[in-house]
Amino acid sequence: MRRLGSVQQKIPCVFLTEVRDEPSRKRDCQQFQVVATEHVNPAALEADIHCATATEKIDGTCCYVTKYRGEIYLWARLDRKPTKQADKKLKKYQYSQKTCKGFVWNVDEDFREVPESWIPAHGVRHENGHPVPDEHGHIPGWVPVDHSNKQYCWHASAVNYPAGVALVLRVQGKEEGLLEIVSVPLADLMEQTLELIGTNVNGNPYGLGSKKHPIHVLVPHGILQIRNPPPVEFQQLNSWFQECQEGRVEGIVWHCNDGTLIKIHRHHLGLKWPLSDTFLNTRPVVIHVDQTEPESDVSEKDLFKFFSSINGRQFCCIRDIQFEP
Repeated sequence: MRRLGSVQQKIPCVFLTEVRDEPSRKRDCQQFQVVATEHVNPAALEADIHCATATEKIDGTCCYVTKYRGEIYLWARLDRKPTKQADKKLKKYQYSQKTCKGFVWNVDEDFREVPESWIPAHGVRHENGHPVPDEHGHIPGWVPVDHSNKQYCWHASAVNYPAGVALVLRVQGKEEGLLEIVSVPLADLMEQTLELIGTNVNGNPYGLGSKKHPIHVLVPHGILQIRNPPPVEFQQLNSWFQECQEGRVEGIVWHCNDGTLIKIHRHHLGLKWPLSDTFLNTRPVVIHVDQTEPESDVSEKDLFKFFSSINGRQFCCIRDIQFEP
């Protein structure tokens, strides 16, 4: 499986951004909007973005695969965030200064507690042995996904720990247009980050499953490469998102040769998301999940059992995959 950059930190925008005094299109109750200017971010130029690999930004929730207590686990993203009082102070500062830079934190008092199993993401800055927040006021991190924790039940539905496998959506071999949902050994995903998408994640922009029969799968970051990416120029990117079928995506993540990740989101350009017909749903998908382990104590809604029952079938798009009566 092709591996590109691992998503451990907030990814900077390809353009320099500015804060406008208008309601956010992305976050409810946020009375300011972060938008892109037409100036390319110097960090993007320094990373040689013009030679980077452009990939589709997937709208889901970030996950990570690494060991927990000696076993390979899927981990859910959990940023250590400010308390309500500290967050109010930050927003007041950001509104007046048009930036979060320069805000002073009291790390011991300003942040919410996290579970004992929580670990900070790679690259988080430490002071006096303790992780400190980024410029957005978050300390990115991870918690292991346990089947007993209902908070992460949708994450858990995409992994089978006894069998050591995960349900993954990826490009099938060399056929760039064809996708596959496949059962992948967790060992093959070690130290990778992925996006969990599905029925109960971010409003389900790709239309997977249903409320009665939810479907969730993992998409490795960088796996969906953009075949004809636009030049890194404001107007051309804006036009690509609005006029090209391949531009019917949430955004682009560029994987630079030095490991740097750079992104653009439709909201940075003032464009609508989600869309009624996404580019991901123009691509056919085939199922390659063969469940060979015993089926005792397996729920009727077990995703591995369901996908095994339709192993080998091809669908016009992922939205067409439904549990049969």
